[in-house]
Amino acid sequence: MAASIIIADDHPLILKGLTDFLKEKEYNLIGSAINGKEAFDMIKSDSPEIAILDIQMPFLTGLEIAEKCKELNLPTKIILITFEKDETIYNQAKALEIYGYVLKEFALVEIENCIAAVLNGKSYFSPELIEYLEIIEPPKELELLTPTEIEVLRLIALNKTAKEIGSILFISGRTVEKHKSHIIRKLDLESKGGSLVLFAKENEEFLGKNT
Repeated sequence: MAASIIIADDHPLILKGLTDFLKEKEYNLIGSAINGKEAFDMIKSDSPEIAILDIQMPFLTGLEIAEKCKELNLPTKIILITFEKDETIYNQAKALEIYGYVLKEFALVEIENCIAAVLNGKSYFSPELIEYLEIIEPPKELELLTPTEIEVLRLIALNKTAKEIGSILFISGRTVEKHKSHIIRKLDLESKGGSLVLFAKENEEFLGKNT
């Protein structure tokens, strides 16, 4: 059974365009709304897996609906669609753990990728938005590393030797070298030269607090 979806937008043309597109692509669209109150009532009564919401709507904005869903612990995953390229709104969306943020001018191009990502439990934010706001996101490869490997990488960024890292983490220098080999393999780095040190320093801000 395809994932159930509702959509809400107070612009009739955009609502119709997205509705027609989703139906044409055979998504399980179970309802549409023209304001935030209607959308929130629908989320409460129908528990759709995904709600695609305009940010600016009468009665309740998309962000306000997301906030209410979070407070009530509702399982519906929120995707926001908007013309807004605003860092404050982006940060609010992130804080509310919103799954998707799609710019309306790219909605028909991106909405399928966004829905697919969300159904896999991953977030999707328009690449154009990230680029416009110049938001630096951590490299995806870091997700492959264990907490210990992240810590080793952080200490490498602080110019610690294998012996010093071993002392800090209460492990042998040999174990540190094993961790470094695993990190190089997982990050697909060149094993020679300073590629590991370079990667660690370039991504230091994503490796936790300096000590």
